[in-house]
Amino acid sequence: MAKIHKTLAFIIWVVIICSVEVLAKNSPRPISDTEVRQKKQDCYSDIELGYWGTQCKSSMVAKENCALKCLSPACYELIYESDPLEEGEKDYVRSQEYKYCMHRLLSCLKT
Repeated sequence: MAKIHKTLAFIIWVVIICSVEVLAKNSPRPISDTEVRQKKQDCYSDIELGYWGTQCKSSMVAKENCALKCLSPACYELIYESDPLEEGEKDYVRSQEYKYCMHRLLSCLKT
């Protein structure tokens, strides 16, 4: 239950910051799925080059957890850090929460 409150608090915080920026400037262009995929590919490349340590190359799920952390450390901490993905796990709810968090955060930071 505390994790849900933490998630909601972070999302509200991001929305408030984005709202203030929108009022102060023109609306920021949201980050596209293509840009997100490219950033994630860059993270996978960094992991393969060993920049994230050998633990990130130990399994596919370890690589995915590291890629999510690389892509958005703040969103990873909020959504996955207390309960990282496990082998074979498909968590669509957290995946959507992460995507929403990341899109909101990266869209705000692009301006």
